[in-house]
Amino acid sequence: MLRQVLLAASRSERVERFVSVSPLTKDVVRRYVAQDVGAVVSELTRDGLLVTVDHLGEEVTDRAQAEGEVHAYLALLARLPEGSDVSVKLTALGLRLSEQLALDNAATICEHAALRGITLTLDAEEHDTIAGLHSVHATLRKEHPSVGVVVQAYLPDSQERCARLAAAEGARVRLCKGAYTAPGAHTAQADIDRSFVRCLKVLMAGSGYPMVATHDPRLVEIASALAVLHGRDFSAYEYQMLYGVRPAEQQRLARLGAQMRVYVPYGDDWYAYLMRRLAERPRNLAFFARSLLSRG
Repeated sequence: MLRQVLLAASRSERVERFVSVSPLTKDVVRRYVAQDVGAVVSELTRDGLLVTVDHLGEEVTDRAQAEGEVHAYLALLARLPEGSDVSVKLTALGLRLSEQLALDNAATICEHAALRGITLTLDAEEHDTIAGLHSVHATLRKEHPSVGVVVQAYLPDSQERCARLAAAEGARVRLCKGAYTAPGAHTAQADIDRSFVRCLKVLMAGSGYPMVATHDPRLVEIASALAVLHGRDFSAYEYQMLYGVRPAEQQRLARLGAQMRVYVPYGDDWYAYLMRRLAERPRNLAFFARSLLSRG
């Protein structure tokens, strides 16, 4: 129930106005959303961490907005080191207006990213965009085989999606639990976790490149064990965690030699992102509340 409330709040302009004006909220946002993305990326990479950077924004309503998002990503690419990744939401590139528009815009970013040795990952969004997401991904991979895609374990067809992607040589797949709602989707945390593990088994056994996006210590251990079972060394998969969440664990994994990539969001359109992070794991409410109190 709390998850549904938080997701509803993420789409509420009224709640957004209330939350956005709080001075305490700004302190939390600074911790979990990069204010100076160049400085944050430099600090993380000095610590041996990889990055994927997301220019926050989604659900654009006209072509000019979508074009603006493309320009924002092209400017971002110039600030990132080789080996970085950018995370892109297709609704920010115009998916709600036209799948072809989103495809063309994503292809433009892919072309510029490739020149700098940077990859692109297509983020998953609301359930009614998933078909378009995978259609665009399949088309993009014909010219840009390194483009990645996100699979959300909470969706009922996630294992089938993973099986198709695992059969594609070198396909980069970010597996996460998911932070939206969908008809027939798993809602109990235990069911989502079981789905995550089933998907993880498929990806580790396949010929793609798994990107394990979780902060759950138990799932991190399972991923490590499955990698060993299937003969994958640290170059054949990676962990991903959010900026500001479990930074000590991120550094621990990096020191072990694992590829540990930090998801770094930046930009003014942070509200929906923050609310979905709470909805993804409602116990994070206490975590964020402690952050507020400790910085008050």
